[in-house]
Amino acid sequence: MASQLQRGKVTAVFRAMDADGDGYLTEADFHAITDRWTRLRGAEPGDRERVGAIMLGWWSTLSTAYDADGDDRVTVDEVLAVVDRLPQMLDAVTATASAMFDAVDADRDDRISATEYRTLIEAWNGRRTDTDSIFNILDDDGDGSLSREEFTDLWTQFWAGDDPAAPGNWVFGHFALPTS
Repeated sequence: MASQLQRGKVTAVFRAMDADGDGYLTEADFHAITDRWTRLRGAEPGDRERVGAIMLGWWSTLSTAYDADGDDRVTVDEVLAVVDRLPQMLDAVTATASAMFDAVDADRDDRISATEYRTLIEAWNGRRTDTDSIFNILDDDGDGSLSREEFTDLWTQFWAGDDPAAPGNWVFGHFALPTS
């Protein structure tokens, strides 16, 4: 069963991704995130298709792995049921991290800058967000960017981890961690 920390992290991300606020993730929510994301970063030609393919690939993975009742809607409880298994599915977590890294790395320099990270978070939650302090926590080596390896470690800490001190808890931005 997902810990209180895991439940808090996943629920916060779930709510941000649920664009229409209906309590379910659907393919339409992933289209909405794609629209926000590409609008925020002033997408170059072909960028919308690239980000859209990554986001819809994530939807496909979610709906296949998480949609236990086959209704084309994923609930937070369905996501949490899979979160319990993620520590034994690290290849899947790493693959998702790689796809998300490619989506976030707008200039394709194989680094995620503070600006690219902010765009990710603002696309996720649909509003302007100050991410400087969180980015500094994520950028453990202080070089001003996240490498693919750093991002993968952070992503894994978020999805498959249960350590309240792990910097990866903040990969989707700041939210209130549950107490006890």
